[in-house]
Amino acid sequence: MSMLEEFKTFAVSGNVLDLAVGVVIGGAFGKITNSLVSDLIMPPISLLTSKIAFKDLLVNLSDKEVKSLDEAQKAGLPVLAYGNFIQTTIEFLIIAFTIFMVVKQINRLRGKAIVEAGK
Repeated sequence: MSMLEEFKTFAVSGNVLDLAVGVVIGGAFGKITNSLVSDLIMPPISLLTSKIAFKDLLVNLSDKEVKSLDEAQKAGLPVLAYGNFIQTTIEFLIIAFTIFMVVKQINRLRGKAIVEAGK
């Protein structure tokens, strides 16, 4: 078998296709989760915390004054953007919890299917 034929067999095998589909769906799910956090969850949290915009929380490492992360980035100033870290951590926790709930549901349904198959 030639290397090209071997690669073709590998590339169209079920595991590789499943992985590719998982990566694409995961990317789309990540965008949805980012939107959920930044557009729906963080605004009420910001309102509860005296209208603090988490994405603009930063430590300015330069001597120039800036009011937001966008302003600092446009000026090319060095900053520690710890607000982005907080928001990304919240996004991760939401994704992890959602995946946990999906896997838990799948395992519960699999358990029922195994019990029903054994009858």
